[in-house]
Amino acid sequence: MRLAPLLVLSTMLAACASAPPAPPVAAPVIVPAPVAPEPVAPPAPEPVAAAPLPPAAPPFDLATLQRKQIYQMTPAEAGRYIAYMHSAEPDLRKRIAAIGRKNIGQPYVLNLLGEYPYELHDNLPMFSLQASDCVVFAEHTYAMALSRSWEEFFWMLQRIRYKDGVVGVATRNHYTEVDWNINNAWLVSDISGMLAGADAAAYDMKIDRTAFLKMRHNTASNIPVQLSQETYVAKDKVASVIGQLQDGDLVNVISTRGGKFWASHVGLIVVDANGQRNFLNSAEPQVREESFEAFYARTAAREERNGKNGMKLAGFKFLRLNDNIVVPPAAPQPRPGAPVAVAAKTTATATR
Repeated sequence: MRLAPLLVLSTMLAACASAPPAPPVAAPVIVPAPVAPEPVAPPAPEPVAAAPLPPAAPPFDLATLQRKQIYQMTPAEAGRYIAYMHSAEPDLRKRIAAIGRKNIGQPYVLNLLGEYPYELHDNLPMFSLQASDCVVFAEHTYAMALSRSWEEFFWMLQRIRYKDGVVGVATRNHYTEVDWNINNAWLVSDISGMLAGADAAAYDMKIDRTAFLKMRHNTASNIPVQLSQETYVAKDKVASVIGQLQDGDLVNVISTRGGKFWASHVGLIVVDANGQRNFLNSAEPQVREESFEAFYARTAAREERNGKNGMKLAGFKFLRLNDNIVVPPAAPQPRPGAPVAVAAKTTATATR
């Protein structure tokens, strides 16, 4: 309901009750002209509070990062550390050794990574700072040493893990000798035959990726069977060639069982202050730097526990970190389509 305002204003000016005597004649009164009032400025608007700024990123605290190992860092801290190392240590070989040692003590977890959330065949994540297995440790160390930021590290990691950098369980470098070493020839080169010379040993491999992907990841594929012959340095010849190895070289540990040979473990060469070549690797229970003599002793103890039918150490493949590394671009990531088995069935139906 509206109420209309009612305004009544009555003003009366009255003379005295009796008539006054006649006033004397006086000069006319001059009434000054009214003066216009000064304009009044409108009230100033109330100030509007500015939107609060987001909290500033914490300052780069080098002392804090130097007290931490990489596996104790957040991704943001790791990104800052990567950027720092790229400028603080311009020598790639020394940078690889320093970053690898910065993860000594990292817990070992086998079969750590997958393609999640990009693919669901292997629903493990695409990176891990908190733990590693032997391959994850080597890949992360190389990728960090080659990068200047977290974003570049993550891209470089996929470039190293997958053939041509194309993410997928079928393009992952599953087989060390014929996938990882070959697809990363821009990074490392196999020098086993050159080091061993006439004493080089060799073994044959038969790789059935289609059967492996079906059995391990329930993934259909049509990849031809591959045959390969691999050269390595027998364990009793390593002492004569180890002095030629350098910081950042890759090591493939070659094992044998039942007449078959394969690369069962990987790690990196690091040179200590005395010039000794050590083996930096991720193995149960954590990342460690050890002499090759210590690695032999640890392997012999495991072989003793496993008995005569267990896996035996045969030797090593050594891959030299390339001197002039040019990282090739990744191939375009193809648009995912129907699974191979479904696509084949659909095509067959359409032709009938």
